[in-house]
Amino acid sequence: MSPQTAGVLQLLALIAALALVYRPLGDHMARVYSSERHYRPEKWVYRAIGADPGTEMRWPAYLRGVLAFSAAGVLFLYGLQRLQGVLPGSLGFSSIDPDQAFNTAASFVANTNWQSYAGEQAMGHVVQTGGLAVQNFVSAAVGMAVAVALVRGFARSHTGELGNFWADLVRGVFRILLPLSVIGAIVLVACGAIQNFSGIHEVGRFAGGTQQWNGGAVASQEVIKELGTNGGGYFNANSAHPFENPTPFSNLFEIFLVLVIPFALTRTFGRMVGSIRQGHAILATMAVIWIGFTALMMWTEFAGNGPAFEIAGGAMEGKETRFGIGGSSLFAVATTLTSTGAVNSFHSSYTGFGGGIAMLGMQLGEIAPGGVGSGLYGMLIMAVIAVFIAGLMVGRTPEYLGKKIGTREIKFAACYILVTPALVLCFTAAAMALPTPANSMTNTGAHGFSEILYAYTSGANNNGSAFAGLNADTPWFNTTIGTAMLLGRFLPMVFVLALAGSLAEQRPVPETAGTLRTDKPLYAGLLVGTILIVTGLTYFPALALGPLAEGLAS
Repeated sequence: MSPQTAGVLQLLALIAALALVYRPLGDHMARVYSSERHYRPEKWVYRAIGADPGTEMRWPAYLRGVLAFSAAGVLFLYGLQRLQGVLPGSLGFSSIDPDQAFNTAASFVANTNWQSYAGEQAMGHVVQTGGLAVQNFVSAAVGMAVAVALVRGFARSHTGELGNFWADLVRGVFRILLPLSVIGAIVLVACGAIQNFSGIHEVGRFAGGTQQWNGGAVASQEVIKELGTNGGGYFNANSAHPFENPTPFSNLFEIFLVLVIPFALTRTFGRMVGSIRQGHAILATMAVIWIGFTALMMWTEFAGNGPAFEIAGGAMEGKETRFGIGGSSLFAVATTLTSTGAVNSFHSSYTGFGGGIAMLGMQLGEIAPGGVGSGLYGMLIMAVIAVFIAGLMVGRTPEYLGKKIGTREIKFAACYILVTPALVLCFTAAAMALPTPANSMTNTGAHGFSEILYAYTSGANNNGSAFAGLNADTPWFNTTIGTAMLLGRFLPMVFVLALAGSLAEQRPVPETAGTLRTDKPLYAGLLVGTILIVTGLTYFPALALGPLAEGLAS
């Protein structure tokens, strides 16, 4: 079997697995967020934090809950890292420096999981399991809660109430993420991923010194890292490390985990707004972009010219032989089109166009299918923009799901799509203009610029992957990327919740002969075009200086 055929078969198997669980998981999540019943463990949590899960919140109160909970998470995780040197189970590692502790705390709370450190050489068991793994769960649940609040904004009328943040948060963890993570961790352990609290072991002695490995609760952290579209690795090699991702089957299973909730949430959306076909239109838009990017990535990585490419069967530099180009390309597209950021190969070693495809996937807003929760609300924002554009074309007030998209709503949507590009391009420009940040680049020219552009694209879009050639463990990059991650996560949430509140206050508009049918293929095509033009072209000048210039020169 040729490597190309193997890659296509993996893609088809992945599509079949996602299709198999799409309906039951999507319906389950709709029931979770529509239920009025509270289980006993959930009541214990509500009692501990002093929350009343039955109280409905308007969007300012919902937002205050999101920001207060996330701020507490940043402070707790920062303190845990600063105290690591005196905590038990630290494996002898010292406390984390202030700038790196801030960067890591911001990263994991913002669901970015960018790492400017080598996990096995910096973080002990307490920080890994009590800090980072916990944030993997709750940061994902926060994103899902905000998405559900926006869906309620479309579904409800003549009320500004969007549900209860604390109830949505706790249900997302207890009823969705925890059960799936337990099952997924068992599968990964069966595949060979490690799960222990072992110390550091010397595993080999060489002429230049010794090689050491430490154990850890890797399988349980690996599963929520992928399922919650988090991405931070227990080891520096991330999902290329055999302790995290041992076999080709575990590799495909981890890609499945990355994609399963974001795709299934479109079914949840359809259920909650009372139109499954609306969910199918969003699903089709996501699927077209994802499959298109996957096909382009495989083509660029298989189609290299020269003797080295011909002997290896493609661009194998930076890729694991046990996964090959097909498995690596699938993983790279899945992780950059979502907010995961986990890597099983090193994107800096991809071809110029391949690196550009990974970068563009993040720059689209990671909405195909996007992060857990953030992908759905990002796509719905683009859906609002698309109906606004369609309304301008025909001279009709735009409507979506029976709600008018007026001046107020389009301002919120426009602010949403402008925040992240502004962060990426301004921070990149500052880093390139100042003398010190450029010293962190290990490459010059177009590829060196791509390292900087990729870093801020990854941080502001809450992805977390890196081009790997950049030394980001400096006060400048730790501070600026940490700031970009926080602003890139929570500023858009402000506009999402404000839009949700505005929509929930409206009365539904009756459908007429002139109403744009947003559950038809024509609208899905319009939405794809809107995404590629409105968001993709924003970055075109920067991409032309980096990956496009490198790809054309090779």
